[in-house]
Amino acid sequence: MIERRVCYADTDAGGVVYHGHYLRFLEEGRTEFLRERGISLKELHDQGWLIPVIRLEIDYRASAFLDDLVQIETRVLEVTGGTATMGQRILRPADGKFLVNSKVKLAFVDSQKSPRRWPPELVQAFQQS
Repeated sequence: MIERRVCYADTDAGGVVYHGHYLRFLEEGRTEFLRERGISLKELHDQGWLIPVIRLEIDYRASAFLDDLVQIETRVLEVTGGTATMGQRILRPADGKFLVNSKVKLAFVDSQKSPRRWPPELVQAFQQS
């Protein structure tokens, strides 16, 4: 889980987080999830490996506002040979409201954008609780 403060650039003219910015919050959550497990996306990228999003389901339940502190929770739902599915949610701890629920399916591809099986070290990282 990570926390972040909603800044001015995240919001529209009314001080409400723009819906597309939640995708960036979720990306930050997945990046930190991997970093906490010893996986650097930059190192993977430098070696020619990518982890693209191939499916995203998102339910917006409530709005976040300028200066809100939000938490992004990330968990693994499933890892198969070539994909991983993660559940993520964003909540506002000040009032306990769940703002966003999402389900993200990721692939693993090489520098030619060809699908590959997940390497054992990534499978192990995803399976850590």
